[in-house]
Amino acid sequence: MDTAKKENLNDKDIQMILGTLLRAGVIISMGIVLLGGAIFLVHNKGAITDYKVFKPELNRFSSIAGIFKGVLTFQGDAIVQFGILMLIFTPIARIVFAIFSFLIERDYLYVLIGIIILTIITISLNGGIAH
Repeated sequence: MDTAKKENLNDKDIQMILGTLLRAGVIISMGIVLLGGAIFLVHNKGAITDYKVFKPELNRFSSIAGIFKGVLTFQGDAIVQFGILMLIFTPIARIVFAIFSFLIERDYLYVLIGIIILTIITISLNGGIAH
């Protein structure tokens, strides 16, 4: 009986950690986006962007390396995009943590399902099949 109670407590603890991970990821992402937005507004001093004309040279933060270079130089739009990346990677971190928790519990079917989900997400983030 004690063993079953102990396992339920561990499951509950894991669920609490996963929930906290998701909440913290969203809150941290939101803070980063707000900080980046404030920096962007301060640096641009109210300049109005014309979205009617597409300017591809402004697309300098289209790669993760470009975003990190922009974050290191405190460019507001790069910091906003970094916050969005954090928001995207929050559920991915949850999946990775869940895989490790299933490994600890020796529940290999769910480990396999988690790895399949992580593989699908990785393939889709790297361009997917449609490109």
